[in-house]
Amino acid sequence: MEKAKKSGSKKTKSLSEESLISAYQEYLLLNGKKPTTVYKFCKDLGIQENDFYKVAGSFEALEKHIWAGYIRETLTILESDSSFEGFSAREKLLSFYFTLMEKLKANRSFAMLLLNRHERMTVMPNFLKTFKQHFEEIITRILSDGKATGEVAERPYLDKRYPQLLWVHMSLLLNYWKEDDSAEFENTDAFIEKSVNLAFNLIGKGAVDSAIDFAKFLYQSKTR
Repeated sequence: MEKAKKSGSKKTKSLSEESLISAYQEYLLLNGKKPTTVYKFCKDLGIQENDFYKVAGSFEALEKHIWAGYIRETLTILESDSSFEGFSAREKLLSFYFTLMEKLKANRSFAMLLLNRHERMTVMPNFLKTFKQHFEEIITRILSDGKATGEVAERPYLDKRYPQLLWVHMSLLLNYWKEDDSAEFENTDAFIEKSVNLAFNLIGKGAVDSAIDFAKFLYQSKTR
């Protein structure tokens, strides 16, 4: 009877969302592939299948949830820093990238497992779709702050594409980090700093605006 009670207790135990995610990540890392079914995965954990569905509807959805969590956790860290709101747009973007990459470094083996499924990411991986949405929302906010301070130039039609262009930059960053074997991934840190500085030189007021003004001048000169 006592044995039956213990067995029943194991079947009805519940896991927190964090523990469920940790168990799934460990399974992938140990086996190199997804569990065959949600049912078997839950049975091996000793939980009810419905407990899994409280977090996600499938393994694919759980992977999206995990990656979106990296963005959410990054934003929580940044917003808990009282000085963050006083940063320039450039500083905010740098802080965002560095903090996000620290989250990814802490989960590198899992992140690499998923990223290596897609060598070039020319097609959007399913697990990055919600991650991308959150990324572009944050980028839009940072760039909006930059426009308010004049740090980001307002260019009709073009500036609306900045979040999408920075997503391309994020994709390049992930690919670079995936191949980076430098100590503490210091090359990735240099990649972030140099590429973000370049990006702000391009989207800020300066050389690009001068080039546009000059092009307009040449065009108008020819049409007079």
